[in-house]
This record gives sequence, structure tokens and C-alpha cells, in this order.
Amino acid sequence: MSTRQSKPIGVFDSGIGGLTVVRALTRHLPRENIVYFGDTARVPYGPKSPQVVREYSVQDTEFLMSHDVKMVVVACNTVSSVALDLVMKRAGVPVVGVIVPGARAAVAATKNGRVGVIGTVGTIMSNAYVNAIRLMDASVTVLSQACPLFVPLAEEGWTEHQATELIAKEYLFPMKREKVDTLVLGCTHYPILAGIISKVVGDNVNLIDSGEAAAGEVGEILDARGLRNTSSARPHIQFFVSDIPHKFAEVGERFLGHKLGRIRRAEGF
Repeated sequence: MSTRQSKPIGVFDSGIGGLTVVRALTRHLPRENIVYFGDTARVPYGPKSPQVVREYSVQDTEFLMSHDVKMVVVACNTVSSVALDLVMKRAGVPVVGVIVPGARAAVAATKNGRVGVIGTVGTIMSNAYVNAIRLMDASVTVLSQACPLFVPLAEEGWTEHQATELIAKEYLFPMKREKVDTLVLGCTHYPILAGIISKVVGDNVNLIDSGEAAAGEVGEILDARGLRNTSSARPHIQFFVSDIPHKFAEVGERFLGHKLGRIRRAEGF
């Protein structure tokens, strides 16, 4: 029988990108058990309507709750921007999204008060990062840019490809022109392209990985609620997807930083 502390943290994303958040969690919280669900049958969420994203988020949450998780981490920026309230209502356990932690980290990092945010069309259109940053510090100027081609480039592994650099220059030119000193990577895929993004915007620009920021917040909540796992047993990470596409394990390994092991298909999707 599981103790409250040994129960897993549930993490869900629209697909494979959320594995960068799992990687951050395992780095910050190496003893925690994790259940990951990627909705690979219905990815991407970014271009879909908020109503559809909210419907999917309820199903994703209910799947994680069926695994008796002690906390839910919404790795998907799109869900975090348009459906976090619904996830909180359905989960009944602490919920952390990636928007607020990422926004908080950006406000803390900027020196000139000029912050850039890049993400999917859905995340950028929601203005979730803009609103969160302005709520924390109304004096900060926020520039947003959708970068939809970054997702397929990251999954293809084109992390140092000339085509990726050319596309990055096109997307990020407004950020350079407006002299942002902090750039929020508002999509779980984007940390894979951090090298090229940094090269294009310049080493003097702080890159904020929202997954890293969220992992830090998860640790704070676990401590505050007495839920941190102190067991010395080897942590157990389970991977579930709604469809197992070709190359999932290969791409997932790139995002997670090591082999995934067994990947199971979730029922009911």
C-alpha cells in the first residue's frame, strides 16, 4: 500500500514534449515516482480551439487520477493557458502548470524590463504569459511570437541544422529588434532547440525553461504539504501514450535525455 509520500506525481502533455518537464522533475526531485501521459493520438493541442483543449484536458486528468497520483503537473503550455482551472477542479490534488512558474522566473531574470515569449499559436493567442507577467510586474514590456515550426524541427532532431537556424532568425528577429534580455521558451519542445535559439538571440539573453521553473515549484509544494518522497527505493517512472507512433521511443529519448523503457498505450483514447 502506498504512503502519501510515495504516490507518484502525474504529468500530462499533448504529446512527447512534456518529457522535457519529466527530465526537469527527475533532476530536481530524483526520488519521486512519476506517471507520464502523452496524448499522442490527438497531438498537437496548440492549433485546436480552447473548447476542445478543455475537453481533452479533463480526460487527461482523469487518466492520471486513475493512477492515484498525489499531484498533477500540466506540462502542456496550451492546456496551462486555457484549461488549468478545469484541471484543478477535476484533480482534487495540487496542480502546477508551466505558465505561472515560467512567468515568475522571467520577471525575476529581466534587468531591462523587456521579456520575449515564444510558443505555439494557441499559447500565444491566449495571452496567458503576457497576463501572468503583467500581473506580477506591470512595468515589464512583453513581446510574444508564435513559432509553430519549432515543434516538428525539434521532433526531427534538427537541433543544429541550417534550416532550423534560418527559421529561428525569421521568428526571433522582432525579439532582437526590441532588445529583450529574457526569453521564455513557452513550449515543452523548445528546450531541445535552446542552442540555436541562444545563438540567434545572443548569449546575453536569458532563456527561461518553463519546465525547469515548474519543477522548482513542484518541489516547494511537496515540501509545504509534507508530500516529498524520502524513500531510498529506486523511483519508478511509467510512460503512457494514447497512440504509439513510429519513432516515439527514439524521439522520446532525445527529449528525456535517456531511454524510456516500456511505453504503454492508455485505454479509452
